Amino acid sequence: MPDAVGPAGRDWVLVGDGPLPAAEAMAWAVLPSCGAIVTFCGTARDHSDGRQGITALRYECYEEHTARRLAEVAARARQRWPVLGRLALLHRLGRLELCETSVVVVASAPHRAEAFEAARWCIDTIKATVPIWKLEEWDGGSAWASCAHDLLEVSDVDA
Repeated sequence: MPDAVGPAGRDWVLVGDGPLPAAEAMAWAVLPSCGAIVTFCGTARDHSDGRQGITALRYECYEEHTARRLAEVAARARQRWPVLGRLALLHRLGRLELCETSVVVVASAPHRAEAFEAARWCIDTIKATVPIWKLEEWDGGSAWASCAHDLLEVSDVDA
């Protein structure tokens, strides 16, 4: 994990085991020039499409590409919203119990519209482009999440 106050630059990209520093990322994103901070946290829930009774999730990734892809998402977001202050894209790996945080996106900007748009675009783009897979566990079994899809290149994401 990076220092609790975050990295020295404008982007904080992290993929790793252990609890994600969501509160620290939000505090790190505060800047005098930014009047808006939008935070999205995805958490492990007890169901998914067509499956009830999930007890835990396990995230795995293609390590050689995951951090690079997250950095590409951050760079592309900055192209789309040049006014962004700080941007944190954090994803957890390994086993998560219900209600634990699996992904954090924090975007700060001078105004709320850009912060909301950038945060939403970032989480949607992470889901579409970053090679991270989710195994769902339940009493008596496990299976990879049914929402699997081919990964896009970050440069191919328009919305």
